[in-house]
Amino acid sequence: MFFEYGKMEINYLRQKDKRLREVIDRIGHVERAVDADLFSSVVHHIIGQQISTKAQATIWQRMQDALGEVNAETILSAGVPALQALGMTFRKAEYITDFAERVHTGTFDLDAVEHMSDADAIRELSALKGIGVWTAEMILLFCLQRPDVFSYDDLAIQRGLRMVYHHRRIDRKLFEKYRRRFSPYCSVASLYLWAVSGGAIPEMKDYKPKTR
Repeated sequence: MFFEYGKMEINYLRQKDKRLREVIDRIGHVERAVDADLFSSVVHHIIGQQISTKAQATIWQRMQDALGEVNAETILSAGVPALQALGMTFRKAEYITDFAERVHTGTFDLDAVEHMSDADAIRELSALKGIGVWTAEMILLFCLQRPDVFSYDDLAIQRGLRMVYHHRRIDRKLFEKYRRRFSPYCSVASLYLWAVSGGAIPEMKDYKPKTR
């Protein structure tokens, strides 16, 4: 399952920005996988912090093998030591267990978060242990498929902006200028900036000053 977007979003962004239009035309449709289940998405993101994508996938597979279905009840039944034995840190196992406890007791309402505004959902998610604002924004984009996510804290987004628009640095004021330009389809713009940052257009370079 991939992030859904189509002609409406593409046409809007192409009309709004000449350089982004060139990037869109060059790269074509971007496929980025999404996880539509909010519970597993939060667990996934906690597991994945500061480790490689491959290591994250390995630990997630071990968790599925060990627990069968990954939900609040199976995580609470397993407990912190069993989760840590799957290859994650003690702290991450604690964060995941705390999240499962909140869901189990109803103090964190998954369904309510899915229907909140972006700002409220980010506030609610980032109040969880182990989830910061950037992670909450990524959950909004790659789980809830919100259309207008643009993360200032994402270094790859900043790198993509420098590469496409030839900036030496991206401060908050400049970032907000692009947010206004791309809104209400910032999420799709993010997909293309990530692609550029990852080398999708080889001749594009980063204009960030080199440190000595």
